[in-house]
Amino acid sequence: MRTAAHSSAPPRAPHAFGASLSADEFKALFRGHPGGVAVITADAGAGPVALTATSVSSVSAEPPLLIFSISARSSAAATLARADTVVVHLLDAHDLPLAQLGATSGVDRFADTSAWARLLTGEPVYRGVRAWVRCAVIGRMDAGGSTVIAAHALQSRLERDVDPGAPGDALVYHNRTWHRLGAHSRIE
Repeated sequence: MRTAAHSSAPPRAPHAFGASLSADEFKALFRGHPGGVAVITADAGAGPVALTATSVSSVSAEPPLLIFSISARSSAAATLARADTVVVHLLDAHDLPLAQLGATSGVDRFADTSAWARLLTGEPVYRGVRAWVRCAVIGRMDAGGSTVIAAHALQSRLERDVDPGAPGDALVYHNRTWHRLGAHSRIE
C-alpha cells in the first residue's frame, strides 16, 4: 500500500522534516479530538483476540474500504498481523461494557461464551452490538509503533440503525473518558 496516491517517490523519513512533537504533546492534541469506538476481533488460528479501537475510519464506499490502526504493544497485535479477515464491531452507548472489556488488559475477552459466536467463516463476533462488518485485510503498513490495516468490507449486520439526521446513541472516547452522543449534544 503506498502512502501517497500519485507519487512513486519513497516516503521521506520523519527526521527529514526537522524536530517533531513529543509524545506528550501529540497525546494532548488528540485527547480533545473524540473518536468513535469499535471493537476489532480476529482469529489467525491460535484462538480469538479482541481490542478496543478509536481509529476506525471509512475510506471508500465503492469499493467498501476502511482502515484502523493497532499498537504493537497490544496483546492482539501478533494475531492481527497474521489474520486474513477481521470483524469490526461499531459500538453505541449500549455497548459500553464490550468497549471496556476490549480496553482492559490481562482479561479473557472471550470467557463469557454466551456473549459471542463464530461466523460460518470462522471469525469471532460479539452478539447484540449496534453493528459489525466482516472484512478481508488488503494491506498493512508499519507506522511508528503501530500498524495501519486496510480492509475490504465483505459482510455486515446492523442491529440498531440510526435514521439520517437523528442523534442516535453513538459511543465516543474523548479526553480519556467514554461519552454518549445524543439529542443533548446536537448543535444546529
